[in-house]
Amino acid sequence: MKIWQTFRSSARLAAAVGIVVSLAAGAAMAKEKITYAYLADPALEGVMYGIKSGKITSDLIEIETSALQVPALIASTPAKSYDVIMNAVMAIPFAKRRGLELVVLSSALRSAKGRLGSGIWVKDSSPYKTMADLKGKTIGSYSLRATGTTWIRIALWKKHGMNVSYKGGDFSWVQLPAPTLLSALESGQVDAATLIHAQAYAAKSSGNYRVLAYTNQDNRELFDVDTLSAVHVTYPEKLAARPEAFKEFNRMLLASVQYANDNTAEVGEAISKQTAKISPDYFAAWLQDYAYVPAVVTAEDEKAMTTVWTMAKEMGILKKVPDAKSVIWEHAIRQ
Repeated sequence: MKIWQTFRSSARLAAAVGIVVSLAAGAAMAKEKITYAYLADPALEGVMYGIKSGKITSDLIEIETSALQVPALIASTPAKSYDVIMNAVMAIPFAKRRGLELVVLSSALRSAKGRLGSGIWVKDSSPYKTMADLKGKTIGSYSLRATGTTWIRIALWKKHGMNVSYKGGDFSWVQLPAPTLLSALESGQVDAATLIHAQAYAAKSSGNYRVLAYTNQDNRELFDVDTLSAVHVTYPEKLAARPEAFKEFNRMLLASVQYANDNTAEVGEAISKQTAKISPDYFAAWLQDYAYVPAVVTAEDEKAMTTVWTMAKEMGILKKVPDAKSVIWEHAIRQ
């Protein structure tokens, strides 16, 4: 009898353990995947460090990341290749014009307080002293359609009085792959360039280049708003199908941003090891002087979106100015 009781007890224990293991396996399998594409830039690897290193986790979702160049991000939008895409603010009205609705989850790239981004760089040895000196010359850009470039053109138009039209304007604009901009400037392939942040930091540190106009500073002076060049967007049908998963994505991204802000030295060292050409000090400089990822939505973000769309309409780029409030998700994290 005792043997039989022992057997039954063991069987019940085994069954209980099996149930626990099954439940645990089921919980793991129940995790939903959110695919996320963002701009390929060392600083953004710093922003994503908390998630990628496993310091920021979730019981509900896992985030699959892809780092892409600007043209690839633009091309991925109509294809709906990702659940969440870091995309240009200008992508929203362009997509709407084609019948594609985009919903803003959070702000992605806002000018930092130093406002050293979006400069017009020339070689220190060049004869150009002002933007007027560049008339008839060539400016290299990472993307002619990018919102960052639109903000630059607005500042050159409104503050410096330049004709920034791509056809018949004061400058010849040339789109080049972002990683080649600094070398193109050095070799004389272009007379000036709108460098990406890592290149601008390197150019400033070298002393071999100088800036004719810091357009983020110009736009702040003109419109009393910090430029917002990118937002995190998704699609209405994706939100409707999995709202809790997208809420959790927003929470995780903000937590990763906060980790990066609280542990800047650690994160700077980590991305420096990943990218040999980036110094450990770059990430801190990026956050202070170039840009940062808010991962929230503010009233100033709404103003920035409305400003760039309104100016784009004046430039003939847009026919209609969207209502900023109408494109922001009702469950976005607000500040």
